Order: sequence, then structure tokens, then C-alpha cells
Amino acid sequence: MRIFVVVGHKATTQPNFSLEDIPGTSGRLDILCRSVTAAFVLSHGIRKDVLVYLVLLGGETPKTIRLMGETLRHLNPDERTTAALLKKALAVEATPEWAMSTSGIFVRTGDLAELLEDLNQRIVRLVYLREDGRDFRCLKDEPLERETAFVLGDHTGMTGDEESLLISAGAEVVALGPTSLHADHCIVVTNWLLDTNAFMSDCG
Repeated sequence: MRIFVVVGHKATTQPNFSLEDIPGTSGRLDILCRSVTAAFVLSHGIRKDVLVYLVLLGGETPKTIRLMGETLRHLNPDERTTAALLKKALAVEATPEWAMSTSGIFVRTGDLAELLEDLNQRIVRLVYLREDGRDFRCLKDEPLERETAFVLGDHTGMTGDEESLLISAGAEVVALGPTSLHADHCIVVTNWLLDTNAFMSDCG
């Protein structure tokens, strides 16, 4: 199972944003929508072995949305359709327990710290993607040995407190290269690396 965690620091936790102006009314939820597309969408299908968590911090109470490829339905490549699905999820009354919105999409209250606790209970390997980390290819085939969660920030990056939280949770800091990429591009590259097992045999 490939797991992607994307933190939206300004992403709204309320459903009252406009689908006609997603970037301007939702706290840049459009970035998370593109990340969802990058994680799941294939030509004429979606990846079934992918799990995405969106951590939304742009509201009074943080919320996390979970999308499960195995049961996900109605996901199309366009940003507006994805935003509509997330809008439905945010309209669900959220509690600390997961509640289903539509097939394969669940929502609850909670922030990154609570999500990391859950992932650690599942014995998930954490990889924090950051430009100054060690070369991704040095992982060789290690990410395929067990469930791995790749953690990314939005356009504002991760805060110092969040980075400390990730390191405390045992996250490895790994780079896809020295250039800063958009979160959705990072996900596309990561999927390609895992699809093709394109790793170095010797990292020096």
C-alpha cells in the first residue's frame, strides 16, 4: 500500500467554498485536489493500492480526509470534480471517529500529530519528502518491503514544529532532487519511481 499525506495549512475545513473559484475561496484546497489526482488517476482508471490523507488546518478545528483507492468512486481527472467530493466530505459532521462521506472517502477531526499516531500503530514507514534529504534512489527497493507513507507540505512548506513531530515519529528525510517541486509533481515522480523500481544500485 502506498500512502501519501499532504498537509494543507490554509485549506478550509468547511464546505462553504465556491467550486467556481477553488483557489480563492478554499484556502488553496486546489493544491490538495491536484495531489489527489496525481496519487490515484491512471489512464482509464485509478490506482487501487493507494491511500491518501489530506490534513486540513485552515479552520477552527483541524480535519483529516482519507481517500482509499480500493473503494474510491466518482474520481475524475479534473480539479473541480475532486473539489466537489471533498466538499461533500467536509459537509459531514466530523468527530474523532472516521465517518464515510462517499464511497472510499472518510473524514474526522484531527491534525498531523493524531494521524502520525495512527500510522505508527500500523507500523508504517514514514518518509518526509524535502529537498535537502538523502537521495530517494538510495532507498533502493526498501519502500516496497512494507507500507510507506510519503509526507508532503503544501505551497507554504512544513512548519518547524511539524518537522520536529515527523522526526520524533521516526520519519526519514528524503529528496526527489535539489529543486523544489509542487506537491502533486512529487507524487507523480514518487509513483513512477515505485512503479519502475528505478533506484540506484550503489549510493556511495
